[in-house]
Amino acid sequence: MTYSERKPNENQTISDVFILVGFSYLTRLQILLFLVFLVIYLVTLVGNLLIILLIKLNPSLHTPMYFFLLNLSFLEICYTSSVVPQLLAHLLVEQKTLSIAGCAAQMYIFTIMGLTECCLLAAMAYDRYIAICNPLHYRTIMSGQVCAQLVGASWTIGILVEVVQTTWIFSLPFCGSNRIHHFFCDIPPVIKMACTDTSKNQIVVLALSVLFIMSPFLLIILSYICIISTILKLPSAEGRCKAFSTCSSHLMVVTLFYGTALFTYLRPKSISTPEGDQMISLMYTVVTPVLNPIIYTLRNKEVKGAFRRTIGKSISSHNQRN
Repeated sequence: MTYSERKPNENQTISDVFILVGFSYLTRLQILLFLVFLVIYLVTLVGNLLIILLIKLNPSLHTPMYFFLLNLSFLEICYTSSVVPQLLAHLLVEQKTLSIAGCAAQMYIFTIMGLTECCLLAAMAYDRYIAICNPLHYRTIMSGQVCAQLVGASWTIGILVEVVQTTWIFSLPFCGSNRIHHFFCDIPPVIKMACTDTSKNQIVVLALSVLFIMSPFLLIILSYICIISTILKLPSAEGRCKAFSTCSSHLMVVTLFYGTALFTYLRPKSISTPEGDQMISLMYTVVTPVLNPIIYTLRNKEVKGAFRRTIGKSISSHNQRN
């Protein structure tokens, strides 16, 4: 299956709706895909909401690391909710249409959440760097005000950059076939719908990707170089294991998120196919958001302890009422 070529009416402007082809070619698997994605989406919502509630209800988790994790969980809910509900609806209907305004709204939310998460992951790496490399001054450096400023800066960068970029993309004229060979309005397939020369737009998108995706990534790499260097200098193996365990969950999340994002937006277009693009997109829109709460709960003793205490309090409170 390949992207549709422009038809004879290629100069006809698209002013109404796009058709998201998505997984239409998997006709017999539509219901199965719906059930699988629905279960994953519900697990994502429950897992991330659980993390938010645990952090809110347990004073022992009121630390900078868990403040960032709370914001990450909120981002993941918004991020996946900008894509999956519409994907689920389209798996159940014949006409997989989305208005241009709806497509723009989806891209605004998705890209803002994605870039904000890039910056937030960098802030979390900085937090781990201070905790391990400068522990005596950790509480002073990572004060509540500094944490709020780092989160605020992440949101500000995400909103400003992606509002400008998405507004620019949707100022382009769209014409010809209105079929988008994707399951949501991602940047590359939407730009392909433009009937003007988009080479400059693609260069700008690449430049923004390099600047605002790679810059946080490089900060994360530098943080972990310093962290690993410090951990290796610790005298005891137990101390090294304990120090590394405090950042292993974050490192796994960064690997999942950036691995798929970098491969999607920075790989050569010559090796791109519609089916391959959709499989990769499923990784960062559906799979990664469901893995993050699993990683942070199963690999984190403090979160598991907070979960047991919360359940214990709930059972105790229920028994007292009876």
